[in-house]
Amino acid sequence: MSRATHLPLRVGSRTTVALDVVEFELYPVEGGALPRWRPGAHVDVVTGAGAVRQYSLCGDPADRGRYRIAVLREHDGRGGSAWLHEQLHQGDLITVGGPRNHFRLEPGPSYVFLAGGIGITPLLTMIRQVDAYGASWSLHYGGRTRGSMAYAEDLQAIDARRVHLIPFDERGLIDLALALDSVGPETHVYCCGPESLIRAAEDACARRGLRLRTERFSPKALAPSTADTPFAVRIASTGAEVVVPAGRSIADVLGEAGVDVLTSCAEGTCGTCETAVLDGCPDHRDSVLTEEEQAAGDRILPCVSRSRTRCLVLDL
Repeated sequence: MSRATHLPLRVGSRTTVALDVVEFELYPVEGGALPRWRPGAHVDVVTGAGAVRQYSLCGDPADRGRYRIAVLREHDGRGGSAWLHEQLHQGDLITVGGPRNHFRLEPGPSYVFLAGGIGITPLLTMIRQVDAYGASWSLHYGGRTRGSMAYAEDLQAIDARRVHLIPFDERGLIDLALALDSVGPETHVYCCGPESLIRAAEDACARRGLRLRTERFSPKALAPSTADTPFAVRIASTGAEVVVPAGRSIADVLGEAGVDVLTSCAEGTCGTCETAVLDGCPDHRDSVLTEEEQAAGDRILPCVSRSRTRCLVLDL
């Protein structure tokens, strides 16, 4: 991630909001207004030895004085969430990049929200906004146990009639047929949570012809649409070309050639490196762009995606 995008923030408070979930309030060190954001946005948080992790903003977009993120401690994770839980305390400084948004809330008359575990964080802000606008909505929120489900009381306070809490130890998995059978094609469906929930939601919505937007925590399994063979990338601003060999990413090869490409997750899930394509046909291998966005072929995530054509011309 480019250092130019970094912003030092101070931890104003840390609050346990569910089992293994801590909410951090982050404030600008010198005061003033933070960058604007909309529901669905996330920030890049620099942890420990420089590892970068993405966390959804779950506060009020109108509050320019602070950011709020909720962090689930992943006991089998790569250590970023454990560092935040163990090492980040009130008054400490943390470096944050963004915000960025690849999970945008689209306008519409009605919504169904599907949340699994910590996937509630981007949906919480969406629900507050659509409720304020008077749209019809419902939430189906699953978690391991009732005590592990962050913001359950906050959500019920918005409108308990529309909130369906589904602790797995009490009720099993979310009943997607119950959630989706009665909704029409004008309804927007938003889903965030573990891969098993997202895949089930994708299948259920496809069968019903419903519009689904998702945000993933980890890259989805993909069958590459072309062989992993070399291709060229041309830099539009200079005309220079580099060859991307099999087994190397566009972002890595461009970085070695001195071309700055903003990256973070390096696995096609955060959208930080999204780059415009001026010519050529991308071989999309990301977990961010929708099917429609991939079909348009005018952007690429160079940390994972490749090319179907001999040469890609990128707006760099």
